[in-house]
Amino acid sequence: MSKITNYFKETRAELKHVVWPTRMQTIAFTIIVIIVSGVIAYFLGLFDLIFKLLLQKII
Repeated sequence: MSKITNYFKETRAELKHVVWPTRMQTIAFTIIVIIVSGVIAYFLGLFDLIFKLLLQKII
């Protein structure tokens, strides 16, 4: 039981050393992730459409 208690004490001490992002940084990073995810989804959808059309012509 003391190992678990010690683990939580050490975890709490380590969390005090963490530098948390500001609210504006969090919002900016979230927007960047959403935009990049959308761009990647668009390209994957485009390639999927191209491969689908190519396979239809082959078959």
